Amino acid sequence: MNGDWLAPLMFVMVFVLIFTGFPVAFALGGTALLFAAIGVSAGFFDWALMYAMPDRVFGIMSNFVLLAVPFFIFMGTVLEKSRLAEDLLLTIGKLFGPLRGGLALAVVFVGALLAAATGVVGASVVAMGLISLPVMLRYGYSAELAAGVISASGTLGQIIPPSVVLVVLADQMGIPVGDLFIGSLLPGLMLAGMYMLYVAAVAVFRPESAPALPPEDRESLGWPLMRQVAVAMVPPLVLILLVLGSIFAGIATPTEAGALGALGAVVLAALNRRLTRRALSAALDQTTRLTSMVVFLLIGSTAFSLVFRGLYGDVWIEDLLTSLPGGRIGFLVVANLVIFVLGFFIDFFEIAFIIIPLLAPAAALLGIDLVWFGVMIGMNMQTSFLTPPFGFALFYLRGVAPPEVATAQIYRGAVPFIVVQLVGLLLIILFPEIVTALLG
Repeated sequence: MNGDWLAPLMFVMVFVLIFTGFPVAFALGGTALLFAAIGVSAGFFDWALMYAMPDRVFGIMSNFVLLAVPFFIFMGTVLEKSRLAEDLLLTIGKLFGPLRGGLALAVVFVGALLAAATGVVGASVVAMGLISLPVMLRYGYSAELAAGVISASGTLGQIIPPSVVLVVLADQMGIPVGDLFIGSLLPGLMLAGMYMLYVAAVAVFRPESAPALPPEDRESLGWPLMRQVAVAMVPPLVLILLVLGSIFAGIATPTEAGALGALGAVVLAALNRRLTRRALSAALDQTTRLTSMVVFLLIGSTAFSLVFRGLYGDVWIEDLLTSLPGGRIGFLVVANLVIFVLGFFIDFFEIAFIIIPLLAPAAALLGIDLVWFGVMIGMNMQTSFLTPPFGFALFYLRGVAPPEVATAQIYRGAVPFIVVQLVGLLLIILFPEIVTALLG
């Protein structure tokens, strides 16, 4: 009897633990230790392989690329806690308000700007949910449309750079973060445009669901409002251009650009007299929590990967994925289906740390461009924020939504935007140039 059964059983075991509600980092690490012990006792695993674990953990601690994660999280949380994101949302809402569906269009527009300025989905959804949802409901917007557009626009922080998820994906796939940022820029903007087209279609065919602001509540589009727009938009845009421009031009690494963005967010908050001790403390607290979660997931996934490879699980997965009917097409279909289905139950970080290390080597063996593959996965994983029952954007919005908005309405509102995301995913698969055009 050989040990070929251990790797598949290990794979099943970790998902059983995750689906029963066990913390993912500990599910990964605990499964690794359990199967290492089983493998040693059965004579199929060399315990000496575990000596590599301290070196791998030290490698995580000294990984310069991963330093970008706390920087980008901090940049986003400072903009949220100092209420600069709130100023932007309120001002753009006044600008778009006279249009039918204008408030929803403003939410998408600001969602894209916040995505480029923060890269943190939770911050964007909470900010827009607190500010825009009550206003949209007050002016007669459908609760489903209002909830759906806020949840979906908040998820743009996953695909529009600088994105924390893209940093993690690049690290797990062994590709440059800058290339993944450049490749994801057009797909992210395309997706925001598709959201706007959907909102425009709703405004045309179901005008009662997305009315314009009544005449008595419309502000004149004169210089006072335009000055407000300039004051609210220009500083975040300058910050975005500094961060992304320095990366795209090759002047700074993503980590260095993240540090610049974190400093820039603090300076903006200070210039607007919003850098209070309370806001700074809340930003630091949220950054520490999210970064700690990422690090623990990395350590757990590293232990899992080490034991899984020691049991030749990587060979099993590669053989399984590269021998699928249809070759590359079959592999892409299966990979996308697996990620999409897992998105219903586990979050994007967990998918990145468990599934991506298994898919990336098979993609490389099949000759698939890993940057394009990474952007495709990022677009697919974005749906995990919106897919019931565990879509995190839905949870964030539920936490700040008024009591009159039912959970079922939030779920129903997300469905059309999930369809839009899947259409965007299909376009990336059919037209890889959308990703590769800016890579040169």
